[in-house]
Amino acid sequence: MGSKKKTGHIEKFLKRADKAIDEGIKKADEILDDAVEFGGMAAGQAKKTSFQLRRKAEKESESLKKKGAAKLNEGILAAKNATSNVEDDLKTLEKLGKLKKSGVLTEKEFQEKKKKILAKI
Repeated sequence: MGSKKKTGHIEKFLKRADKAIDEGIKKADEILDDAVEFGGMAAGQAKKTSFQLRRKAEKESESLKKKGAAKLNEGILAAKNATSNVEDDLKTLEKLGKLKKSGVLTEKEFQEKKKKILAKI
């Protein structure tokens, strides 16, 4: 009779252990389902954020292109102005030379004007 009692206790213990294992597995499955759901939500949020960032980057890129083009145009215009100013200065020097030759300007006046014009070039 003593061995039957032991067997009964062991069986009860094993049943309780099986029940605990089953409950643990059930809890683990629930947690895994929650994790999969949250992972899907996080992936969706990441996709949305990525899309928003991409759109913002595209807008910023377009803005930078426009600003860059405007700066290039400013540079080209400044270069054209500088070139035309040099041409104008050379024409002015030529006129001053003629004025000096005709006696309207003295050598000193011509040299002063010439020095100022050449300093700009």
